[in-house]
Amino acid sequence: MCVLRVLSIVVVLFGGPSLSQANDEFSTWAENTLWPMARSQGVTEQTFQSILENITLDPSLPGLSVSAGQSQAEFRHPRRYFSAGGLRDNTRIGQSHYRTHAGTLREIERATGVPGHVILAIWGRESSFGRASIPHDAFDVLATHAYLGRRRDYFSNELVAAMQIVQSGYAHRSQMRSSWAGALGQPQFMPTNFLEYAVDGNGDGHRDIWSSEADTLASIGHYLKDHDWRANRDWGFEVHVPSHVSCTEEGPDQGRSIADWEREGVTRVSGGPFPPAERAETGYLLMPAGQDGPAFLVTDNFYVLKQYNESDAYALYVGHVGDRIAFGSSDFERSWGQGDTIRAADVLSMQQILVASGFDVGGADGLVGFKTRRSIGAWQEANDRAATCYPTNALIRAILR
Repeated sequence: MCVLRVLSIVVVLFGGPSLSQANDEFSTWAENTLWPMARSQGVTEQTFQSILENITLDPSLPGLSVSAGQSQAEFRHPRRYFSAGGLRDNTRIGQSHYRTHAGTLREIERATGVPGHVILAIWGRESSFGRASIPHDAFDVLATHAYLGRRRDYFSNELVAAMQIVQSGYAHRSQMRSSWAGALGQPQFMPTNFLEYAVDGNGDGHRDIWSSEADTLASIGHYLKDHDWRANRDWGFEVHVPSHVSCTEEGPDQGRSIADWEREGVTRVSGGPFPPAERAETGYLLMPAGQDGPAFLVTDNFYVLKQYNESDAYALYVGHVGDRIAFGSSDFERSWGQGDTIRAADVLSMQQILVASGFDVGGADGLVGFKTRRSIGAWQEANDRAATCYPTNALIRAILR
């Protein structure tokens, strides 16, 4: 039996228990809950003790139980993902890496079917092509989420996986730096994803997503392939949507053939035709900022990108920057607009009212996903308003009334 000795756990306290009480409670949880899980996954007592004896828990991390400060947070409009300077920089640096790693990327595409420019766009978004400073100690982050967070089982599993990474010699303890959510290395893999999807891209016998660019690129490609990326397909197209096609038709559960969308009057903003091979395939309407922002027909590959990060804006960023890297594509034709400054707590209240009124918002979470957007549009249509499918402060007040 492991008798856990937490030698110097530090808890950043906000009116919580005393330090000694926090030490005792964490030690009890680690010994009775975490250690049996770790032991069953092959983690030795020595590894377990050495990692947990110097842990700093930080309740200020995002994603824990909602605090007063977090409830006041601003909801992020999609436009904030697409700053002109950021797009230009990632495109320019990505094109340079496209030339530098041309041979490696060709090999990865042959093995996985994933185009090199898509892999580069993810690398750029996740870690600025390996240049970003990764701020947190991964074990502090994972232990905090596992002990204090809302998804304790998930993060306990990730914490154990991080222990396995160190024990197996894939990384030194000092290399285990992470995002606030515990994502590691240049591709920002969660620890379980590292164990399952990281590969040796340079043939040196190691899986190194911290310092090897080849391993990073190959690992991203392997991840997308294993999440069903379809070779020789686009991720999507920016389109003009005629006024008779409602924004409530958005979503991955309302797909139809791209030829059918064409017959409805949906056209590419480029003025060119959809590729012949795509016309018989299923396309899905995507309007991340509702009726007043850019619109897209996306393919199944778009939703593979969302497996990497569950965000429409993220997947759209990757697809768009990838196209700019490979084809010199320009900015979106339609502006994102300014949008209102909206509190996430107000979005949450709006969602709760919509749910009580019988609308499916996909979970009341303060985020404006496609189900929330089209529920807004359906509410607008039911109340004799033109559907815009995106919240404003005035619209939220109307729904709350």
